[in-house]
Amino acid sequence: MDHEIFTLAQIVGQALQTQQKKLVTAESCTGGWISQALTDVPGSSLWFDRGFVTYSNAAKIQMLGVNPLTLELYGAVSAETVSEMVTGALIHSDADFALAVTGIAGPSGGTEQKPVGTIFVAWTSKLNGYKVLQENLSGDRQEIRRQTVVIALKGLADSIKA
Repeated sequence: MDHEIFTLAQIVGQALQTQQKKLVTAESCTGGWISQALTDVPGSSLWFDRGFVTYSNAAKIQMLGVNPLTLELYGAVSAETVSEMVTGALIHSDADFALAVTGIAGPSGGTEQKPVGTIFVAWTSKLNGYKVLQENLSGDRQEIRRQTVVIALKGLADSIKA
């Protein structure tokens, strides 16, 4: 178990439990790693509603309501897509807070405009608008995915406490 990720997941859980709120996740490049980290925390059923792993474009459209035109115009790895993912996750759940991630973990799939390591993370809640962060990470596939989980959980903890 990754100690840093577990600690971040505990912090998120404590913040949600204190506020008596629930969380939903929508993951692409992390493939459910964030949901796994959150559900590794004992008692997570009190604050974790559900997780969507929407790896394909079809899943993003069917499960989260991402507009096919958004995917066509901006691609799956974009601020526009992750914004629709996080909004769709909140709409299609019983949660108060939502987190979404999409990115290119590699080793292939990158372009000049969006190289391997490009990720987008979005957070939102029923009370606040959404926030989107773009990062350009380095490392192998596993390290890029791990860094994405850490960035997502840190941002989530901050957005819950705000």
